[in-house]
Order: sequence, then structure tokens, then C-alpha cells
Amino acid sequence: MIFTPTILKGAFVIDLEKRTDERGFFSRTYCAEEFKKHGLAESMPQSNMSFSKQKNTLRGMHYQIDGAEEAKLIRCTQGSILDVIIDIRKNSETYCQYISVELTALNYRMLYVPEGFAHGFITLSDDVEVAYQVSQFYTPGKERGIRWNDPLFNIQWTTVNPIISEKDGSHPNFIK
Repeated sequence: MIFTPTILKGAFVIDLEKRTDERGFFSRTYCAEEFKKHGLAESMPQSNMSFSKQKNTLRGMHYQIDGAEEAKLIRCTQGSILDVIIDIRKNSETYCQYISVELTALNYRMLYVPEGFAHGFITLSDDVEVAYQVSQFYTPGKERGIRWNDPLFNIQWTTVNPIISEKDGSHPNFIK
């Protein structure tokens, strides 16, 4: 795996290091030793998947609190997404900054999201599958959200009229 740091401390874009032959390729998508070497969460005890039927479906911006904070490893396995993370760690030099990364089934790229970040994505195509591993088991009552179009962040989404759940659409603005 090829780990490329982003401008947000602790967040990495991870590209596969493919071993190719006439059949195609083989690559690791996770290795605890390599994650440890880069100072990343080594344990990913839970894996999740989402499926979105339509382009412009927005999921997020989600984060966890009070000891339930999750590091995440995000990968798009079908279709394409614009994945967005916001650093909401109060003591971070990149506090309240965000990045977006295009993840597609064809580019095989992954995004490592450290604990203390809000995460969401918008689908860039129909029939999108996203797989992600998390460093904590889901803890009911510890999930929070930030409004997807909070002016504090001015996230450059691909549409101003996303398909969004009632829950995600009702998240409040972030209080800095």
C-alpha cells in the first residue's frame, strides 16, 4: 500500500500497490503492521457497507463522541463518490478544515480517516457501494452530525440539491 499524507494531520490517501500479471492483479487493502508503522489505528473490529441507488445521494456528516470516536478506512467498491472529512479535533492545527477525495471502484483508492473527524460522502454515479472498516464498535447514542451545507466549512459538493435522509438533513451547524 502507498500511504500519502493529506493536509489534515493523520489523514491519508491510500493507493494499492498492485502485483500484476496476465490474470490481473493482487494487492493488500489492509495490513496492521503497515498501519502501525504510519501511526494509524491497527485494529478495525467492525466492517460496514452502504449502498446508494441514485447519483447525488449524500450521507453525512457523521462523527462520534465520548470515547466512541472511530478511525475509518473508506473504499468505494462500486461506482464513485466524493468523500469528505472535516477535522473537528479542537487542539489540531487543521481544526475546522476539510478535504474531499474522489474514490471510485476503478481507482481502488482508499481514505484513512482518523478519530475526531466528521465524515460523509456524495455519490457521483448510480448504484454505489461503499465499504468501510472502523476502529470501534458502533455505540448507540454516541453518534452526532454536522449539517451537510454548514457555511462554516463551505464544502464544495457536486450539487446543491442532494438526496438526503431526514436524519442527515436535520443535523445542526457546527459550533466552533
